[in-house]
Amino acid sequence: MTEKTSRSSGDANGAPVILSNEPGSFAWGVLAKRHPALIQQVRDAFPYGREQHEALDALLDEITNGVIEPLAPGEHDRERWADWGQEHFGRSWYDAPFLWAESYFYRRLLGAVGYFGTGPWQGVDPFAPFKRAELRGEAVEEELRALDALASVPADERAAALLHASLWGNRADLGFRVSAGEPAAGDAAASGLVADDSALLWQVLPVGGSSTVAVVADNAGRELIPDLILIDHLLEQRHAEQVVLHLKPYPTTSPTR
Repeated sequence: MTEKTSRSSGDANGAPVILSNEPGSFAWGVLAKRHPALIQQVRDAFPYGREQHEALDALLDEITNGVIEPLAPGEHDRERWADWGQEHFGRSWYDAPFLWAESYFYRRLLGAVGYFGTGPWQGVDPFAPFKRAELRGEAVEEELRALDALASVPADERAAALLHASLWGNRADLGFRVSAGEPAAGDAAASGLVADDSALLWQVLPVGGSSTVAVVADNAGRELIPDLILIDHLLEQRHAEQVVLHLKPYPTTSPTR
């Protein structure tokens, strides 16, 4: 990876912990730019009332100028987050581990709009308008049409392309523009991996096998499409007898540490 990212000395397992306090790093950009923009998008997407607006404004001020605050008394998961965040409350959002900070941000965002409350916004997905717009967009149609380019590609190359598309789906770029004469796209997808065990994957998933494959979906909306297409390929080519799709829940449980 070429991006600059600040890391602490490491966790109990010795792995470096990515922080967000290095200006110009990916993690810094998420907290400094993406999260404030998401708050504004969510604020504008629904006819929220004064209570939701004030909560969103307070969250924006906290992540940009303040320190990490715990959940309010009475929140259903306050004790769990108090345990997970005991080392981070009272510190700048930028000095907390990036993975934890991003998970906690979405929990706080959902709380701010009343997702967990008892009012009219209970259970209303604040990102639903954006997901629906993505699925109706021309970009999805264009990327699905690009699948035709894989029809004449050897099965192993097609499988590799679909696997990479599913892996990089969080970039909302299905990566299907691969043909026998354009191997560079596949090479670029592979070169960005920290570890590539795809060869082992296909060894344990031979054609005609009886395996059950678990696919963990990174997100919903447009990002889910490459996962579904990979699943279709695994079943059609008989790499798997069945596939179990695990969807990402809302952050009411512990983020990966």
